[in-house]
Amino acid sequence: MTNLHHPRSNPDAAKILALARDVLEIEASAVAALAGRLGERFLAAVDLVFECTGRVVVTGMGKSGHVGGKIASTLASTGTPAFFMHPGEASHGDLGMIASGDVVLAISHSGESDEILRILPIIKRRGARVIAITGRAQSTLARECDVHLDGAVEKEACPMNLAPTASTTAALALGDALAVALLEKRGFGSDDYALHHPGGTLGRKLLLHVSDVMHSGERLPRVRADATLKEAILEMSRKGLGMTAIVDSDGRVAGLFTDGDLRRALEKHEDIRGLGVAEVMTRNPRSIGPARLAAEAAQVMQAHHVSGRLLVVDDAGRLVGALHVDDLLRAGVI
Repeated sequence: MTNLHHPRSNPDAAKILALARDVLEIEASAVAALAGRLGERFLAAVDLVFECTGRVVVTGMGKSGHVGGKIASTLASTGTPAFFMHPGEASHGDLGMIASGDVVLAISHSGESDEILRILPIIKRRGARVIAITGRAQSTLARECDVHLDGAVEKEACPMNLAPTASTTAALALGDALAVALLEKRGFGSDDYALHHPGGTLGRKLLLHVSDVMHSGERLPRVRADATLKEAILEMSRKGLGMTAIVDSDGRVAGLFTDGDLRRALEKHEDIRGLGVAEVMTRNPRSIGPARLAAEAAQVMQAHHVSGRLLVVDDAGRLVGALHVDDLLRAGVI
């Protein structure tokens, strides 16, 4: 049986691994070199998109088109309305997608893509502005666009220096940089992001608040601070959370009593029948507010080792709910 954790001991395996490492190093270097070239033109591109009254129309041919599709998706999911338009289809009616308030983001490593250059005058005539990502600052597309972003790479990761590899990675990274810069400029936050991603685990993590999943009302286990230990145990059994909150006469949290506290009480006391719950409860328990994200509650449980249980209190410290780790699991938050 082949050991998958160690390369096979033959020259071909060693050569393949060396080549793969070279690819990663070349592409990493290509992306790192972009950082030093960012400046006024990048800021101009950000401002152009930020002030755009329409949408961003991303276009590119071949591998650049695949990169463009991803960039359009990233822009759209981070607060910048965007979509991808195939430049070949544009000449057959899809140019109707472009309006005067739009910004076109054209991607072409050579800057001489026939399909893009063919539609460039029509895009300009419609009043749309053009940002170009190319690898050649003297190319036709770079000269004719409104803002040029330099995506030049020293070499492709392909051993023949032919297949678009490092150049497409650089274009993708520039697109991501543009999207994140716009996200920051718009003040786009986690709640906004959640509204763009309502489905799946991501949406649940970002949209659910503690108040959405906590136990409250009749489902909330609680006893007064003067309750007996027996009363606290019965309340724990009725509510099924393995805990009960201890509150004072104003409903403020005085402590927490869990099945762990019960075991410790049994170890310490020969006879627990005369004990009050205040004698064995955990004082100053961890708590969280109902308006906090459910994901934050999961983080508090993990960081402070609170046995998967958390009390929910309002700003005055009054008990409003209780949260169990199972609630977060059922909701898909963890």
